[in-house]
Amino acid sequence: MMLFSLDADATFARGLAANLGVSLAPHENRGFEDGEHKLRPLMDPRGSDAYVIHSLYGDPQNSPHDKLMQLWMFIATLREHGAARTTAVVPYLAYARKDRQTKPFDPVTLRCVAQLFEAVGTSQLIVLEAHNVAAFQNAFRCPTMHLEAHHAFDRLVADLVGQDALAVASPDPGGVKRAQLWRESLEKTLQRPVGFAMVDKRRSAGVVSSDKLVAGDVSGMTVLLIDDLIASGDTLRRAAVALRLAGATEVVACAAHGLFIGSAADALADDSISKIIVTDSVPAFRLPPTGAVRGKLVCASAAWLFALAIKASHATWLR
Repeated sequence: MMLFSLDADATFARGLAANLGVSLAPHENRGFEDGEHKLRPLMDPRGSDAYVIHSLYGDPQNSPHDKLMQLWMFIATLREHGAARTTAVVPYLAYARKDRQTKPFDPVTLRCVAQLFEAVGTSQLIVLEAHNVAAFQNAFRCPTMHLEAHHAFDRLVADLVGQDALAVASPDPGGVKRAQLWRESLEKTLQRPVGFAMVDKRRSAGVVSSDKLVAGDVSGMTVLLIDDLIASGDTLRRAAVALRLAGATEVVACAAHGLFIGSAADALADDSISKIIVTDSVPAFRLPPTGAVRGKLVCASAAWLFALAIKASHATWLR
């Protein structure tokens, strides 16, 4: 097995390597004055089962487009030099949200991204909490492994909620399945009933509206509000306000990917949200280093989830 990381912030990669008991393989990423890059492995990949880590969020150094191009080029280079299998390890997958046409002449960017992964010879893809699992799995013809972020959150929930009455909620109708899966998992883990709720949300021409309608009983409960990602934070803030008005004693906002775009710090500082749990798929570099949101923020590492998936994949390949 060879494990490469193209991430500038290697925190996740180091955690994954430690969980796997391997060292990160060296590579060169040489930038040129015109913005082009040359990426090459510094070890012979011939015959190897190669895994390439790259989380595709935009940061001050590279846009999602830059990172996608670097990942595709590096995978193509590994294949060109004889790697037997190349797996893209993508904690956050860019463009996964645009998975269907909602307006005339819309692109389906998830499918375009999938086609380009396949074109460079990607053998398989491992991602954490895609926006729409069915759309993700249907977009790719190569094998995919989809990891559910709620498994990373399970380890924290027992300490956070104790014996409080508990419910899992979705902030919108589109996330109902995600919330139901976590509810079922928690009931097995905690060996007690866990409630379920959904908050109404409608979007038209980019404008979000809601009547603060909550389907499900949350009165007197601690509510785990789960979504795939946090962008501006407004969806979770609106949902948390609605849940508190419906009688929830506390709302813990949980999301796989903390993008924290724009005024997210202000939205998430709202008193309706007591804690915010995200994974380490995206570093929280956009949040101010101090303040109300930092005091609420808890990071649950997903490195061990990826390690389990890679170990299983590699063992199957060896057979």
